[in-house]
Amino acid sequence: MHPEDMNRHIAYDPGAAGVSRRLAEQLNSPAIFSNFSRLVIDPNRGEDDPTLLMKLYDGTIIPGNARADADELERRKEMLYRPYHAALEDLAARRPDTIIVSVHSYTRQLNGRPPRPWHIGILHAADDRLSRPLIDRLHQESDLCVGENEPYGGHLPGDSIDIHAEAKGRNNTLIELRNDLIETEHQQYQWAERLAPILTEVVAKAGL
Repeated sequence: MHPEDMNRHIAYDPGAAGVSRRLAEQLNSPAIFSNFSRLVIDPNRGEDDPTLLMKLYDGTIIPGNARADADELERRKEMLYRPYHAALEDLAARRPDTIIVSVHSYTRQLNGRPPRPWHIGILHAADDRLSRPLIDRLHQESDLCVGENEPYGGHLPGDSIDIHAEAKGRNNTLIELRNDLIETEHQQYQWAERLAPILTEVVAKAGL
């Protein structure tokens, strides 16, 4: 791969880690991060998801994955994927009232596709106890274009939220921020400091 590809959205979620760190500080909450690129293995997909190991992403061929077989996939699961999920479950299980807030970013425009208009998207599956009031609250922010299950829909069976939140009855939501809005550390801090009181307000009002 070209070195510049490792700085694109195909390799990781630009800006999401900075937002998450500051958000955790503001909420006095723990945070967990993967320390590997999703081009090696995607920690948020289910173990049986065919896109767990991507061979083509947004028009870019991933050379290191082109010939990866089942044994190589299993090696990466053991080395990276399963330790990440074990750590996440250990963290989530520390207390019975855990709320999982998953923070991601997305590119404004995929190759050959129209621009995405949303500034922020809230993704949810069947359990929308947190997501529904959060969406309603964000719609009150006059300068935001808010997507529900946008720029892509909900969750997939076996993914991180499904395993660690939905299946365990834990309140949860997934926040998607457009990555051109969180390019700098200052932008990341601004978004975190904006979202922290909104999340606190929504959780309190919903009695979660």
